[in-house]
Parts: sequence; C-alpha cells; structure tokens
Amino acid sequence: MIQPALLKKQRFILSVLLFLIASTVVIGMGMGYSSLSYDRLIPTLLGQGTFKENFVLFSIRLPRIIITLLSGMALALSGAILQGVTRNDLADPGILGINSGAGVSIVIFFLFFPINAGSFVYALPLVAFAGAFLTACVIYALSYSRSTGRLQPIRLVLIGVGLSISLSGVMIVLISSAERTKVDFIAKWLAGNIWGSDWPFIWAILPWLVLLIPITLYKANRLNILGLGEPIAIGVGLSIKKEQILFLLIAVALAASAVSVTGGIAFIGLMAPHIAKSLVGPRHQLFIPIAILIGGWLLLFADTIGRNLLDPDGIPAGIMVALIGAPYFMYLLLRK
Repeated sequence: MIQPALLKKQRFILSVLLFLIASTVVIGMGMGYSSLSYDRLIPTLLGQGTFKENFVLFSIRLPRIIITLLSGMALALSGAILQGVTRNDLADPGILGINSGAGVSIVIFFLFFPINAGSFVYALPLVAFAGAFLTACVIYALSYSRSTGRLQPIRLVLIGVGLSISLSGVMIVLISSAERTKVDFIAKWLAGNIWGSDWPFIWAILPWLVLLIPITLYKANRLNILGLGEPIAIGVGLSIKKEQILFLLIAVALAASAVSVTGGIAFIGLMAPHIAKSLVGPRHQLFIPIAILIGGWLLLFADTIGRNLLDPDGIPAGIMVALIGAPYFMYLLLRK
C-alpha cells in the first residue's frame, strides 16, 4: 500500500510540473524569429488575432510546441519501461540503439521508396517502429543468456551502444550518395531537429500515447515485480518472458513514434525516470506520471531555448539535450 504522504507529494510535484510546462508553453508561443506580443496571445487563441498572428501561432509555434511536448513524454515513458524491464539504470532508447534503428528505417524509406505527401506523415511512425523493433530484437537476442535464462543488463548496454554506433555508420553510408535536399533533411534528423512541426504530425503521434500510457500505468505493478528480480517474479506466478516482450514492444512503439517526428534525440529517456525516482521513489505507479511530465518539459525547454539562441534555425533540440544528458550519463556510468 502506498503511503498517503507519498501520494500527496506526488500530486504536489505533478502540479509544479504542470505549472512549469504551462509557463514554458506560454514563453515559447511568444518567442521566435517573428515575435508575438504576449498581450496578444489570449485574443489570438480566441480567434481575434490578425492574419499574421494567427499564422505564427497556429501554423508555426503551437504545432511544434505540442509535438515537442508529446515526444518528450513518449521518450521518457519508453526509458522508464526499459529501465524497469532490464533492471538497468543506464537503459534509454537512444543509448541502446533503438532510436538509431528507427532512424535507419526512416532513411531507407525516405531515400528509396516513393513518397505520397498525404500518407507520408502517418507512415513514418510505422516505418520507424519496424526498424526499432528489429533493432530491439537483435539487442534482446544478443543480451539474453541461455545458460541462466535471463537478460544480462551490462551486456545489454554494451551491445546497445555498439549497435547504435554501427547503425549511425550505416546511415552515413546511405546518405553519402543521396541528393542534396534529402541529405539536408537527414542531417537535421540526425541532429535532433524538431522537423515535424505541423498539425498532421500531432495526429500521427498522439494515438500511440493515448493508447500506451494507460496500458503502462495499468500494468505498472508488474514492472515493480520485474524490478525485484526473476526468482521473485516467478514465485508470484508472473510470466516473465511474456511481460518483458510486451513492455519492450510498448517501449519501442513509444520511442519510434517520437523520433519519427523529432529526429534522433537521446538522454530524455535516461534523465526523466531518474529524476522522478529521486523525487518519489522507485514505485512505477508513483514515478511514471512524474517522469512523463519531466520528459515533456525537458524536451520542450531544450527546444524553446535552442531555437532562439541562433538565427534563423537555432540549435537543434537533440544537441541541447545532449549537452545536459551526456554529463549525466557519465555520472550514472561512474556511479554504477
């Protein structure tokens, strides 16, 4: 049973995070190459803005803000699931190569398949999921010890990092002979530039979150049991392989849907769960909602700062996140 004090603390932290997200959204709506006066935000949202104000807010700023927020949430939840299933604090869809697998499939699709403008947006998450799923299968197979019948957490991280580097090399080979316009797109994707900044991209990623977040929260106690170790999980009658595969599929789907519209962004799935655990403890029912909001805010904050630092395109959100996440990853690596 969860202590009432912890539940009260969780609600307070969630309220603070919602305030931070709302504040960052408001700041992001007003900042940019074409500034929008803050006293005109509410009238514009209510449909009383000028043509320029409506265009800047509804066609440029707001879709990008929502997509960034949703993608950060998806990456954070994916990281929390991976850390719970593998019992490895260093697990993250970017570090383990899942993002790179999704990236390779997107590059192949973009370079070698005919693209229909109407279906391109909705096909991307499925293409990314296929690549991420294959990558996850390879990592799982190579990390699974037949002698012990268990996943090897350290081996999983090492294989994931090596596979991520290999897949990045594959992407470089693929784009070496591509057209200039396609190379520019892929380069922005690799840097973690939020390129999917229109309303259809929101409808492409939103269903994944609407479906998978409730499923994960409903099965959060099973993640708790998996985290206690396989002997205990077997003792309470949990089907370990079945649950591991299901949670891995959820994590892969969330990561693929996010990177299909935001590009190669790592470390969100690493940092958000750790920060959430440090606030309310390791119970998944408690920290997953907090991790989801932290991930969304971190990516939104990084993108808001990055796109306003340099004119006209700014610094990609993936680079801004990496500047924070890389030292944090080294700290965790040295600590563990």
